[in-house]
Amino acid sequence: MLTGAIEAGGTKFVCGVGDATGSRETARIDTRDVAGTLDAVVDFFRAAQERHGAVAGFGIGSFGPLQLDPAAPDFGRITTTPKPGWAGADIPARLRAAFAVPVAIDTDVNAAALAEAATGAGRGARSLAYVTIGTGVGVGLAIDGRTVRGLGHPEAGHLLVRRHPGHGDFDGICPYHGDCLEGLASGPAIIAAWGGSLATLPADHPAWDVLADYIGQLCASLILTVAPTHIVLGGGVMQQARLLEGARVRTADRLAGYCAEWQGDVFDRRITAPGCIEPPGLVGAYMLARAAVAAG
Repeated sequence: MLTGAIEAGGTKFVCGVGDATGSRETARIDTRDVAGTLDAVVDFFRAAQERHGAVAGFGIGSFGPLQLDPAAPDFGRITTTPKPGWAGADIPARLRAAFAVPVAIDTDVNAAALAEAATGAGRGARSLAYVTIGTGVGVGLAIDGRTVRGLGHPEAGHLLVRRHPGHGDFDGICPYHGDCLEGLASGPAIIAAWGGSLATLPADHPAWDVLADYIGQLCASLILTVAPTHIVLGGGVMQQARLLEGARVRTADRLAGYCAEWQGDVFDRRITAPGCIEPPGLVGAYMLARAAVAAG
């Protein structure tokens, strides 16, 4: 069964046409205004279907916040995003209008959590938290093959953290909370605080310890609240391998031996980089698409 998948991010949309074996074709589309971005998405899928055949449905893993209550009149829309012009955007409606097939949507991090638990670094884990640290900071949760939703969806990237003294008087950049986790540890926050991305900063720069501590605080908070068996740390900022090791150490420091299940060398096995062959948000979007088709 051929399906379409979209990993919709604040800087780029990754679109794919594929089946259970993976993508047959993918494309990157820069995120610009809503109409221009979605027109380009529809054009890609129309052209791809001419080459590969019709898709049976679409799955979308999108940046948010999203309205995920099926009973809500704005179900499927992006809500209070700081992304200019995107509040109220309805990606599923645009795809349904263009292709008249089932469309499912969830957060990009929830989709990634599904994928990493099914085929990635946490394969077989009953509960998995996927963290992305890049343009923003987001957390997705998958338990027994289903994503976690309540009144809204998890927004752990906006948790308040203990400020690290190495950050000085930096106010943070979140337009809602200032120095929440996203306001302090996202890619744009790193540039705003220190004048360059983490990859450009020297090995002895205080940013490395500061960020490892913030990520460790997040991981410890997740362990103490939702008790995942595996945590995957992804996103552009986490492409720096030494940051992953630092985050493991700081998570252990923050737990301080309290959790019996998190002792010794388990941090190396349970806090990892992503393991999916393709971007996990895209893999998860395929899974959402297949579920939407099966549900009719």
